[in-house]
Amino acid sequence: MSDAPLVVGVTGASGSAYAVRLLQTLLAAGRDVHAVFSPAAVQVFRDELQLELAPATLDVESLFAMRFPWSDQSAEAAPSGCGELTVHRHVDWSAGPASGSFRTSGMVICPCSMGTLASVAGGLCSNLIHRAAAVHLKERRKLIVVPRETPLSAIHLGNMQTIAAAGAVLLPAMPGFYHGVRGVDDLVDFVVARIVDQLGIDRDLMPRWGT
Repeated sequence: MSDAPLVVGVTGASGSAYAVRLLQTLLAAGRDVHAVFSPAAVQVFRDELQLELAPATLDVESLFAMRFPWSDQSAEAAPSGCGELTVHRHVDWSAGPASGSFRTSGMVICPCSMGTLASVAGGLCSNLIHRAAAVHLKERRKLIVVPRETPLSAIHLGNMQTIAAAGAVLLPAMPGFYHGVRGVDDLVDFVVARIVDQLGIDRDLMPRWGT
């Protein structure tokens, strides 16, 4: 199912820049993406990026026009050959990712709040992000969870162990500093590069070790 769409859930954890860069990277690779934003994610976008995120009207062009407050890059148009972006309401149970019969190539929750982590670990499906994650676990499809919290309690660690045992990939937002970091964008790209590697998507976001 390598050509099937990908699902991206964006929650209210700190790290909204990771979500933006991940979506841009997947779409630029020509992959179709089904995205779901939690209400808390909208608030975090406002607080961290000074962006008024309107999921209902988000499209590829507006996504690629987003720029981070710390970046001096100017807005640019979406590259040619982009995949399609479909944004679902977080309570839309009729959306494709709510069902195992909807074919996907995998799902990423980026960033993942501890509340979302607990819901996935407990099998609770109170929104579409939780339900889509449950679908990926039961269908044995790749689920990548990018938690962002510190310090971690025993409860957090237990929930991470639970979903790892169920087949999820735990990929904490822990950027490295060994690749010639010149700014925050490089730290964001480090984490996103690790995510897309897990999805089998080859994008040159950072120098690889030994090259």
